[in-house]
Amino acid sequence: MTSPMGQGSWSTMRSFQRDRSVARQKLRPGTIRRIGEFARPYRRPLAAFLLVVVVQAALGTALPLLFKVIIDEGIIPGRVGLVEALAGVIAVIAVIDAGLSLLQRWLSARIGEGLIFEMRSKVFDHVQRQPLAFFSRTQTGALITRLNNDVLGAQSAFTNTLAAVFSNILTVGFVLAAMFTLSWQVTLIALVLLPVFVVPAKLLAPRLAALTRESYALNAEMNTTMTERFNVAGALLGKLYGDQGREVATFRGQAGRVRDIGVAQAMFGRIFFASMTLVAALATAVVYGVGGRYAAQGHIEVGTIVALTAYLTRLYGPLTQLSNVHVDVMTALVSFERVFEVLDLKPAIEDRPGAAALDVPPGGASVEFDHVGFRYPAASEVSLASLESVAVLDPRVPAPVLRDVTFRVAPGELVALVGPSGAGKTTISQLVPRIYDALDGAVRVGGLDVRDVTLESLRATVGVVTQDAHMFHDTIRANLAFARADATDERMWAALDAAQIGALVRSLPDGLDTVVGDRGYRLSGGEKQRLAIARLLVKEPSVVVLDEATAHLDSESEAAVQRALTAALTGRTALVIAHRLSTVRDADRILVVADGRVVEEGRHADLLARDGLYAELYRTQFADDSPAPAAA
Repeated sequence: MTSPMGQGSWSTMRSFQRDRSVARQKLRPGTIRRIGEFARPYRRPLAAFLLVVVVQAALGTALPLLFKVIIDEGIIPGRVGLVEALAGVIAVIAVIDAGLSLLQRWLSARIGEGLIFEMRSKVFDHVQRQPLAFFSRTQTGALITRLNNDVLGAQSAFTNTLAAVFSNILTVGFVLAAMFTLSWQVTLIALVLLPVFVVPAKLLAPRLAALTRESYALNAEMNTTMTERFNVAGALLGKLYGDQGREVATFRGQAGRVRDIGVAQAMFGRIFFASMTLVAALATAVVYGVGGRYAAQGHIEVGTIVALTAYLTRLYGPLTQLSNVHVDVMTALVSFERVFEVLDLKPAIEDRPGAAALDVPPGGASVEFDHVGFRYPAASEVSLASLESVAVLDPRVPAPVLRDVTFRVAPGELVALVGPSGAGKTTISQLVPRIYDALDGAVRVGGLDVRDVTLESLRATVGVVTQDAHMFHDTIRANLAFARADATDERMWAALDAAQIGALVRSLPDGLDTVVGDRGYRLSGGEKQRLAIARLLVKEPSVVVLDEATAHLDSESEAAVQRALTAALTGRTALVIAHRLSTVRDADRILVVADGRVVEEGRHADLLARDGLYAELYRTQFADDSPAPAAA
């Protein structure tokens, strides 16, 4: 066991740094039961761990009694043999205690790291299955904190907190029993000093907790600042619009406050340790003073005084920690509850019971919208207030985005969606791969409602290229393999060639192993779009959805991407959100979307001849792309 001036003091200080308001929180019903279920696979290592704690507490209690016997029965009577024998016993106990410490640490690591692995894996898997609306509302930093800090806090419940509480209770019980057996008078006098020991810690606790909370908040702010400024987009924005002096001054202000808090925490820590050391010294003085008087009068033996003094070093630290045990336990339980809160958020998009695999016929798959209505989910349906850093989620229900949308894309047909911004084109494209689910009507691929087929088979059938094609900070090979893990190099090169970017990749020193940078920023816009098309071709989907894949590109890049799209669309069912005239004119049919409805449908020339919304859009958006054809 540790003395008040040793490792136990650090544990005590950490305990008093915790937010005491956590002890007033109400746990949701069933939290304790769920923790027990989570710990069930580790019940045997936990039992062994607790047994080791019991044995160590007992050994720590036995040592002072051996000191007493050595002095009273060995040294004073001059029995050298007994002294040597008991010294050997003490050495053996020290060796056993060291071995038990290693065993305890191994069991603790096995349990704790196992729990971290299981919980992180469960949370990561669960978060991956959340709908896109969840990520659009959630603060990424708050979500990562759940995956790291709260999981670690939950893990500490089974290692640090459980071990500390159990060990402290046993130690206090064993030590007090031994002390009262040796001399109840001296023990009572020594316990009188306990309030002097606990009160300083209790007085410091609120201030330490407040400083710790502020330190965490400031560190989170600094991390957010660095994350936003150090990614490519943030760095570019800073160079274009930022005031470097102001940015540095703001950061220095945050870092300066962290520095000041660190100094204050160091001083409070020193006061804390000084008070513990002082009280321990005073208690020792009292035991020697009172006990020495009793020994001089023949009421107790000298060895008893030594034993009582040794027990004091094992008493005050555990007693002080137990005075704050409710905060420690609640902190661990709240961490579990915050993890469970994420795990309890039901994914809006998941396989139905009995969902079948989508089997695409040889001629390709059709896409059909049958009286589809849709609104985006409300905050309460897809998010958590704690992950949005708000007190209460927005209770408003979003307005409908799509109303009674009906159309069919035949196998191998290319259908273009056009319409003003906000009309619902992207929403339509997101319903096909089940990024969201229709609230009314049905979306069918290959004749089957997408809600009745497995997500794995649906997303193997449908390939999507978005306007802002995202790339991971990894190699070209890894970004292509993300679409199909078993893709061979031959398949990748064929896809790159078809996407009109194979020659460029071959010219790179590292070829497929070239790292594309954060979000693909080492590539130009056109190169990144062509790599995204190559990724789609590696996947070989039957249905292709393009969401303005050539938007915001210069003419040369657009031409290269259009050649790549020709390869991507050949022989595939395609739903294309059109941005440029070339895509619109090549479409088998054009759907004009406005206010969440399909208001016009037909071929390019036919729609121009009607002189409706499409003709108006053509004149305002497409006229500069090429000369207007004659309406036939």
